Amino acid sequence: MTMKRTSLCVAVLGAALSLTVAGCSNISNPSVIADAPQNVIFFLGDGMGMTTMTAARIYAVGEDGDLTMDTLPETAFVKTFSNDAQVTDSAPSMSAYMTGVKMNNEVISMTSDTQAIDPGTDANGNKLVNNCGSKNGSSTPTLLELAKVKGLATGVVTTTRVTHATPAATYSHICHRDLENDIAAAAVPGGNGYNSALGSTGLDVLMGGGRQFFTPFQNGGKRSDGRDLIAEMKAKNYAYASNATEFNAIDGTKTDRLLGLFTSSHMSYDLDRDPAKEPSLADMTTKAMDVLSKNSKGYFLMVEGGRIDHALHETTAKKALQDTLAFDNAIKAAIAKARISDPDLKNTLIVVTADHDHTLVLNGYAKRTGKTAAGNPGVLGVVKNYVTGAVEKDLDGAPYSIIGFGTGENRTQGNRSSMASLDENTTSANTYHQEAVVRVAAGSETHGGTDVFLGAIGKGSETFLGTIDNTKVFGLVKTAAGL
Repeated sequence: MTMKRTSLCVAVLGAALSLTVAGCSNISNPSVIADAPQNVIFFLGDGMGMTTMTAARIYAVGEDGDLTMDTLPETAFVKTFSNDAQVTDSAPSMSAYMTGVKMNNEVISMTSDTQAIDPGTDANGNKLVNNCGSKNGSSTPTLLELAKVKGLATGVVTTTRVTHATPAATYSHICHRDLENDIAAAAVPGGNGYNSALGSTGLDVLMGGGRQFFTPFQNGGKRSDGRDLIAEMKAKNYAYASNATEFNAIDGTKTDRLLGLFTSSHMSYDLDRDPAKEPSLADMTTKAMDVLSKNSKGYFLMVEGGRIDHALHETTAKKALQDTLAFDNAIKAAIAKARISDPDLKNTLIVVTADHDHTLVLNGYAKRTGKTAAGNPGVLGVVKNYVTGAVEKDLDGAPYSIIGFGTGENRTQGNRSSMASLDENTTSANTYHQEAVVRVAAGSETHGGTDVFLGAIGKGSETFLGTIDNTKVFGLVKTAAGL
């Protein structure tokens, strides 16, 4: 037995010496190649609570199917409360991921003492005036900024305005998320209001909607300072695309910097998207990877499926589920592309999570529906008895949909007997607003405070486990990426 152990030690020592001679500096984890690019892709499904994920799975592949995010080998639950609220908004929750700091609702990547001062309005009634004050907190470094310090390429891709809360938390610092003119200026290298923490070169990729905050009033934008930030970024050698045709014409492997602003405000819901005008989230993600991969040190890329959240605020569940599927398709495309150069993802970390929950629920003891398809509304239908298949009724004798919301605009006032004719043609329509328990203004369904899902694959993914605070995710990504 002693001889066997001695032989084993000699063999291990010999292997370690061989690795050292070969130039591998990480003997504790020889699978990680020291000189290989170190890449991080951080996927954020805005508002993608676990019930929304479940509904999207049934919608796309049925109860027994799997989305790509379901197959990620490492998983955790994430607490999302903010510094001052049990239920967070996107600004502090994404900022917690990016900085490791709890901050107040509406605040973007600032210290915990920063107060969210609601912006003033200009002559046109737009919330554009920065009232933050010079003594109202200070900025906190983001993962993207730390990646820039290490010499990595950086990119931001979203289906919302690129100045919206989630993308803004990666590259800007502001006391209130509504200050989108200031957030846009933070992305323009060398310009007034530029975030110097992004270095002399700035972001390598920035794609999504929000053109209005990059253009002056006279050009249909919302900038009262007269600046044309698109022109300024072109002057800094950014290739620019304003539609899918221009986007498709750009070869990412031959492009050093890329700016894509495809809509004035948010990009379209995936159900409504015209592929001739707007690229898909998957296409934007893979093209961003082409551009960023030119950096031999690696890259940090944030990808947001942002319109999931907006559809949930509208209580239009079909839009939310389709955008969740588009988000999942982007994850699938990114993993496949990353494996081309890093087959085992030994030097690539991919994280998928959400910033907060919503109030979407799955009602009743519905029989299995399978995926949504022509002639089968699936999870978008009404509740049917799992034994007889008959439509279930509430105490008022009316059918009710499988999907509902805790808060929303569509609440029946009084007895639901008036809903006796509710059918699946109605509930499965693209624009149907599911019923809610508590009535609020149109578009004002609230976030929920439930923990959210996190899945991970690749380098350092095994450290994501258990129930963790959103601020802890920052440190896990930072360590895995060596930032």
